[in-house]
Amino acid sequence: MTVAVPRPEAAPMPSGSGVPPRVELRNCSRWYGNVVAVNGVSFGLNAGITALLGPNGAGKSTVLHMTAGLLRPSAGDVLVDGAPAAGNPEVYRKLGLVPEREAVQPFLTGHEFVRMNAQMQRVRDVAGATQRAIEMVDLAAVQHRTVATYSKGMRQRIKIAGALVHDPAILLLDEPFNGMDPRQRMQSMELLRRLAADGRVVLISSHILEELGDLATNVLVMVAGRLAASGHFREIRKLMTDRPNTFMVRSSDDRRLAVALLATPSVFSVDLSEAGLSVRTSDRGALTRILPGVARTLSIRLREIRPTDDSLESVFSYLVQR
Repeated sequence: MTVAVPRPEAAPMPSGSGVPPRVELRNCSRWYGNVVAVNGVSFGLNAGITALLGPNGAGKSTVLHMTAGLLRPSAGDVLVDGAPAAGNPEVYRKLGLVPEREAVQPFLTGHEFVRMNAQMQRVRDVAGATQRAIEMVDLAAVQHRTVATYSKGMRQRIKIAGALVHDPAILLLDEPFNGMDPRQRMQSMELLRRLAADGRVVLISSHILEELGDLATNVLVMVAGRLAASGHFREIRKLMTDRPNTFMVRSSDDRRLAVALLATPSVFSVDLSEAGLSVRTSDRGALTRILPGVARTLSIRLREIRPTDDSLESVFSYLVQR
């Protein structure tokens, strides 16, 4: 494969070049006996939303837990603002972690759970911070119910409130949208966008690829404990030169346009259906340059040109299956 993955030290740093990363993993590995969970992973992150992708067992949760300081790397360094993450209370105060596994005591009310987190973080205005965090996740109306009565989506949101109560600069979320209905997901995604726009680092591990495609500024794709690719998923897709690009094209005369396109060197195949033309090309740039001229010559009106494999899910599937 010819994907040009950035060197580890040049992995995503959304806030601009020359800015030291707030979160940095340097050649980081973690193993359990003979089992290697993470192997030589390096990246740096600044403000923005980054998606951490990979199949089950790829090492995503291990990366999040090392970043949060809950696990020490077996080799390499995990740094937050230049300081080691593990065993450093000052670093913990900068971080908010939403773990995948259930981490909410069911006998507490939502308000009690968030307040407990505020107290542990030694927030000055515990009552005010607690109420603000609960309102951010839209749970004020049910904050005095016990967590045992919450739905899965509500439990996820109260965990997010607990992670946000001390106003951390870095937010780490492991499968945060599990159990949320579409409305709750949209609200949570909008909250994360606002947090990132305010200058926070947001790292999300999730399998809901179609939503992260619109949410994440950058992606980190992990396969078998290694970092397979990093950057914006569309830029990664452009570098996959050994995989043809597929476009859906609709026009006023699909049949004549198909014949003309098959005569161009960069087009592998054209499939004609009621939906339009499915065009496979080795050079997406050449196709997008040639297509308007071909249509103009034939007096054909182009109605739609849409890439069908330029999604985050497409890139992710390609990288993990190769």
